[in-house]
Amino acid sequence: MKKWKKRKIFEFLIGLIVLATVFFGLGKYNQAFKSDMSLEKQNSIKPKEPIMLKFSLSMMPENVVENLTLDPPEKVRIAWNSSKKSLKIIPENYWKPETKYRLNIKDLRNIFLLPVEGEFHFQTVSYPKVAGFYPALGEKDVIVDIEDPIKVGFEEPIRDYNIKFSVEPPIILDYEINPSVKEIKLLSKNGFEKGTRYNIAVSIQHKDEDSENYKEIYKTYFETLAPPPANWEKDFNLRLIQAKKFTQPKITQGKYIDLNVKSQVMIIFEEGKALDAYLISTGKRGMDTKQGNFKIHNKFPRAFSRAYGLYMPFWMAVVPDGKFGIHELPEWPGGYKEGANHLGIPVSHGCIRLGVGPAERVYNWAEIGTPVVIHG
Repeated sequence: MKKWKKRKIFEFLIGLIVLATVFFGLGKYNQAFKSDMSLEKQNSIKPKEPIMLKFSLSMMPENVVENLTLDPPEKVRIAWNSSKKSLKIIPENYWKPETKYRLNIKDLRNIFLLPVEGEFHFQTVSYPKVAGFYPALGEKDVIVDIEDPIKVGFEEPIRDYNIKFSVEPPIILDYEINPSVKEIKLLSKNGFEKGTRYNIAVSIQHKDEDSENYKEIYKTYFETLAPPPANWEKDFNLRLIQAKKFTQPKITQGKYIDLNVKSQVMIIFEEGKALDAYLISTGKRGMDTKQGNFKIHNKFPRAFSRAYGLYMPFWMAVVPDGKFGIHELPEWPGGYKEGANHLGIPVSHGCIRLGVGPAERVYNWAEIGTPVVIHG
């Protein structure tokens, strides 16, 4: 009897061991044959770029599309690799840029018929941002021309994008894309109207997008320089401000001297920028200062005119024979100096007079060969 009881206890223990072995064996079996799943890329997905799911074990390929859901919804098609361990998910149209998608997977099974489920997120590519815009936002008195066009710079290359500009009031634009593909230059085919505010919006779309919809990424405005006044200010200080503001350079490289016989103002320019403006006195009626393009032929700090018996400080000849030039207010040998009250009024015999101070500054600034443009 005792032997029988011992045998039964032994058999019971053996049974527990077998059950435990089967139980834990199945757990190890499930663990060993369960598939891991991962998304190959999660950021900056391009509109036509497929996303790739990776599996640690080969999968059963049936009914995959029905078991995938996307938020926001997109129609997709799929492609397995030969081992059935890699699944390519391709948009039928395109992924919307700057969108975060959620991908849910359920009821997929691997070759051991174990279920595979999961949720992933991926972010599509962002549009390039405008890094710089010329003219600056709200800038006034803007002159847009071939040497100073509108410039739009981007933070990254834009070769994969279509860019559209909306301008109000409407104009037809010419484009030039920089080889770096990070900058676009713009000019108007018919020019920009003077004294006008222009509102510009920059919109963009990826070239893979089928839609005609563009996303607006930047807005700005600027005001062009108003036309010159019909009448110059009688107040000479205001006239100088007018002249400096409204005179557009006729030479944009190096130095040049601009003389307006109508406004009686000299402006010195360097690299197309007005440095300063001065009142002058040019030739009176009947002895008018000649207009045209000239240059500085010679300079002398204190020239003497035998024809008039006058000193002409800071002399700069603008014609080869030296008959006409730019100089400070003339002086008699005895020391009397022409009054500054004549500046702004054409009273000379054809030369261009400057006041005390400005004449020396222009003399020191200008060089032999500096162009002189005289116009009215």
